[in-house]
Amino acid sequence: MKRILLGFALFLGLVQTQAQENNLQLKGTVADTVVQYVYLQKFHNKMFTTIDSVKVKDGSFSFKTKVKTPELYGLSVNTASSPLYVFLEKEPITVKLSPKKYYNASTVSGSASQDLFETYKKSNDIEISKFITENPKSIVSAYVLYRNWSYRLTPEQITQNIALLDKSLQNTTYVKELKDLAIVLYGLAVGKKAPDFTEKDTEGKPVRFYENLKGYTLVDFWASWCGPCRRENPNIVAAYKEFHDKGFNIIAISLDKKKENWVKGIQDDKLDWLQVSDLLFWNSAVAKLYGVRAIPANYLVDSNGIIVAKNLHGEELQATLKSLLEKKI
Repeated sequence: MKRILLGFALFLGLVQTQAQENNLQLKGTVADTVVQYVYLQKFHNKMFTTIDSVKVKDGSFSFKTKVKTPELYGLSVNTASSPLYVFLEKEPITVKLSPKKYYNASTVSGSASQDLFETYKKSNDIEISKFITENPKSIVSAYVLYRNWSYRLTPEQITQNIALLDKSLQNTTYVKELKDLAIVLYGLAVGKKAPDFTEKDTEGKPVRFYENLKGYTLVDFWASWCGPCRRENPNIVAAYKEFHDKGFNIIAISLDKKKENWVKGIQDDKLDWLQVSDLLFWNSAVAKLYGVRAIPANYLVDSNGIIVAKNLHGEELQATLKSLLEKKI
């Protein structure tokens, strides 16, 4: 009897899983006669992976791919560039794709989730708790919390907002990763010990974090493709020049994808300190270890590896270093 019940439960689970997968009814037009293919891409961890492609015929395309819905996907005519974000559903969806201006000229019709997403983007970044309370069952709420707010919130706030989401969203990838993130961030509060790691430098040699702790060390997350990071680098360079002889050091972790871009960024910005990377973009192991969901980001730790401050930028970095280092002189 137990085996029968177990089999029935497994069958129900299979049915429920299959019910989440649908053959797309996705068609559209491309406002560019030169385009030959449109690519369908799956979103995960701020990255898109191509799962299907169709040839454009007479300016039109159509996908019937079996995918999980509702969920965020990307449509692109060039997999090397960022796609048009589209929340797909099991209902028929029509897209007018403008390759040159995805967000200014493209339109999506037939997706209630997409309509809500567009409303959110026009809302001047409505406070996340209010947005979730108004839309507790929408996949858009889970996505926005994960993508747009996770790096702004404390672990307590992340947990509180997860609780506002409907039960139907609790097993989504977004919520699962947010729960994991909250656990990581709880362990990275000021006063906690920063986790050790070993990563390769630009020459491929392994560098262990704890073996390079001297005075106060800034664990700096950046990437050559990150505009805000590159604009912040001159400030970090200035702080390094002023305080390095007094006990300030840096180990930088890049979220680059290509070594040549990473090395060129180091040289162009004159970043004369330890640089490491696994070149895995948002899949960076160290970024995950430190709960980094947006860059630039950093942690300041003392010689024992204890976190003394987080996300110091601009004048705040130099003011903090002055307070910590000059009082010792």
